[in-house]
Amino acid sequence: MNKYELNWSDIAFTSKKNLKDLDAVFIAPPREITTTRFTQLVKQYLPIGNIVLGCAEEKYVVGFEGQPQFKTLHCDSLKLIIEKVNNSSSPHKIIILHCKQNELVHIYEKIKFKHVVLVGGSWQFTFHTRPEYYVLVNSKTPFEFVSPFSSEKEALQYALDFEKKMVIQKPGALLSEAQMMEAATAVAKNAFDHSFQSGVALGKQTDSKYTLLATAFNKTVPFQTFAWHFGPLRERHLSTPGDLNYYDTIHAEANLIVQVAKNHIDMKDATLFINLLPCPNCAKILCETDISEIVYSLDHSNGYAIALLEKAGKKVRRLLDNEKLIKTEG
Repeated sequence: MNKYELNWSDIAFTSKKNLKDLDAVFIAPPREITTTRFTQLVKQYLPIGNIVLGCAEEKYVVGFEGQPQFKTLHCDSLKLIIEKVNNSSSPHKIIILHCKQNELVHIYEKIKFKHVVLVGGSWQFTFHTRPEYYVLVNSKTPFEFVSPFSSEKEALQYALDFEKKMVIQKPGALLSEAQMMEAATAVAKNAFDHSFQSGVALGKQTDSKYTLLATAFNKTVPFQTFAWHFGPLRERHLSTPGDLNYYDTIHAEANLIVQVAKNHIDMKDATLFINLLPCPNCAKILCETDISEIVYSLDHSNGYAIALLEKAGKKVRRLLDNEKLIKTEG
């Protein structure tokens, strides 16, 4: 490790003078960004002062393990740019700070940065509900959200490329109810919504199995990377998770209804498996469909949807310990 690299674990319980004296702009450990985007950030912030680039030790944003859209930046990919800056006559340098994502709260508490840069898609849940937000606000450290993409064109191309690689179970498979719920949970992982990923699987029952008709997830519109590039509405308006006035995605249930309409799928007497109990608005939509049963995993809105759906003649039940059921059936 050279003089332009630091490891938080080495200085967490010792002097942090070298890091404090930098009076730097801190780019918090980001999800993957291109060299083009990093170059833009360097040109924007290097004239202000030194740059400390956070480099997460984890391969993925915590909470989204194994999901390629949430893969963290590998700082070695920027080595040539960083060396070029540090070998130049610029009075300001780029220092890499290796750290774990759960150490950011402590870093913000101990180091007063000149400015903090937060790259979209680099954390779970809305940022203003996280402890890092409160530390930054209480310390009066200025911060801003920026896009992980160099342009709207790059953002759109990433979304298109991701769509081609999405793993979605094809309709027609004969699945147990535990496997149907697993299909709903799996398809949810295609979502770019870092506040919550929801997924649904629609099937028709034959004896103890279900024929899979369609799956869907809460999809950011008009394209998956839109909110990351232009800034999530919830974070811009400090909206609560349940506030649907500021929301960038179409809910999984609504996305499914769109697919059903496009592909002329018959929903009569079908069962909808969903990892999260429908919100009040989606519950109202489902009341008007021919779906006969809703099977969910996690509760939502104090169970409001259950009473509504049952009054509409739908059967509603909760499927617990789905992983255990899958192992038992397997």
